[in-house]
Amino acid sequence: MSRRSPHRYSRREIIEAGLLAGAGLGLARAPLAHHTSDPRALIERAIPSTKEKLPVVGLGTNNYSVTAAEDLASRREVLRRMPDLGGRLVDTAPAYGRSESVIGELVAELGNRDELFLATKVTAENDDTARAAAMFEDSFRRLRTGRIDLMQVHNLTGAEALMPLLRKWQDAKRIRYTGITTSNAAQYAPMAELMRRHPLDFIQVDYSIANRGAAQQVLPLARERGMAVLVNMPFGGRRGGNLIARLSGRPLPEWAADIDAASWPQVLLKYVISHPAVTCAIPGTTKLAHLEDNQQAARGRLPDEALRNKMEQYWDATLSDAT
Repeated sequence: MSRRSPHRYSRREIIEAGLLAGAGLGLARAPLAHHTSDPRALIERAIPSTKEKLPVVGLGTNNYSVTAAEDLASRREVLRRMPDLGGRLVDTAPAYGRSESVIGELVAELGNRDELFLATKVTAENDDTARAAAMFEDSFRRLRTGRIDLMQVHNLTGAEALMPLLRKWQDAKRIRYTGITTSNAAQYAPMAELMRRHPLDFIQVDYSIANRGAAQQVLPLARERGMAVLVNMPFGGRRGGNLIARLSGRPLPEWAADIDAASWPQVLLKYVISHPAVTCAIPGTTKLAHLEDNQQAARGRLPDEALRNKMEQYWDATLSDAT
């Protein structure tokens, strides 16, 4: 999806406009829960099942199914630079066209596999576990790796049938962690049932300041059950509209400086990762400048509950109808 349309500004222009904003848009400053003496320090969260830590901003790759040399070069730069900036988690899926193959090729060229946490997905249409097992093996081939860090059941498709296979693959050390995903509120209830029945390591769900439904049931249950949470579509995505585009041309509020946010993407990410259940947000990123901007959200201060509430009120009152 293009980030630029008629009468809108580029993401770089939005960042620059935010940096120049002085008076803000009328929201009072609020106290912060998460202070750090070093704004350069990387924020990490522990995976509850093992206490292994992950940086709180990763990478979504839904738009990595490309063949043009220019497009491949852009994505190569993102994967090259990401570990240098502190990022680790790269999330993909067989459903994303050539994305697994592109990632596998580029990571092999770069030689930085050990610096990345690779997550992909599997499905069992009509509970066909034989087909799922073949998909599983294809992911290893396309990603050119001997291990996959996280294997997730995509959109819950065949999740119950796949649970014994996930455990088998995990016991065999083919995969390190197991999970389930959705980006559809209609699946929150069945996701919650699976979370109650199975000892999953991760869940992945859609969540943003404009799409807060997961916070009602799914995120609290993940905390209760000790499951790590990946957040897809932290910038709104196809269902809520591109929030960055909707914020185009608006100066940053005064309080953005209180959470060390220099751009709207950083504000949006800091809102998401400040939720106590969230382990890592995975914004889709294909350009180096966007990666560098996004990764800054994993440093500095985060909003506390009081400021999160004010941010929600601000969005609902001022920006929810922005076009």
